[in-house]
Amino acid sequence: MVLIKCDLHIHSNASPDGKCPVEQIIAKAKECGLDGIAITDHDSTEGAKRALKIKNPGILIIPGIEVSTKQGHILVLGTTETFPMGEDACETIRKAKAKGCLTIIPHPFHMWRHAVGLQSLEALQHSDAIEVYNSRYYIGTANKKAARMAKLYNKPVTAGSDAHTCKFVGYGINVIDAKEKTVESVLEAIKNGKITSSCKKTPIRTYTSQSLHNVMRRVRRHTPRLKARRLP
Repeated sequence: MVLIKCDLHIHSNASPDGKCPVEQIIAKAKECGLDGIAITDHDSTEGAKRALKIKNPGILIIPGIEVSTKQGHILVLGTTETFPMGEDACETIRKAKAKGCLTIIPHPFHMWRHAVGLQSLEALQHSDAIEVYNSRYYIGTANKKAARMAKLYNKPVTAGSDAHTCKFVGYGINVIDAKEKTVESVLEAIKNGKITSSCKKTPIRTYTSQSLHNVMRRVRRHTPRLKARRLP
C-alpha cells in the first residue's frame, strides 16, 4: 500500500478560462509536494493528453475532463475521451462508468457554478464520489451542504483546488491509500473510500476577479446572439 497526495480538480489552458500550460502545472504540483494531479479541463482532454506525453513528469498524471451536462458539471477521471455536452447528468455518469472511469460531482451546491446538486440529487446518488472541499468557496456553506449529502448517500468525499492558474494548484488535497502508484489503483481506492480530503480557500480577491472575468466572457459570447434577435 502507498499513500498518494493528489489534487483532483485542475484546469490547464486547454480550458477556455484556464491560464497555465500543463508543464507549469506539473512544476507547481511538484513544488507543493504532490504525488499526483488530475487534469480536468472543460469539455476537453487536450490538456490531459499533453500532460501524459511528457516524459518522466515526476508525478502521477490522472487524465480527466469536466463535462458540461444538462444539469451541471461532472468530473470524469481516468479518460482521454470526451463526452457529449448537454446530456442528462445521469446518462453521462452511466457512460463514464461503462468505460471504467470514476465520476465525481464537483461544487454540487454552488448556485453560480453549474451545480448538479441543485437540479439532480439523483446524479449525486449515481456518482462514485462527491467533491465537498472546493477551494473556490469563500464562505463555505455550499461545501458544508455537499458534505451533508455525501454522508447521507454514503459517498466518498474528495477535494479540488479547481485551479484555473497554477498558483493555486495544491489548494485541494486528497491523501489516497492505494495499492500502488497507478491511475487504476488510485481511482479504485477513491471508489472504496480510502481517501481523506481537505482544502485551502482561494483568496477572495482572486475568486472575485475570476468570477467577473467569467461573467464578461459569457456576455461577450452571447452578445452577437442578442444583436441578431433585435434585427427585423
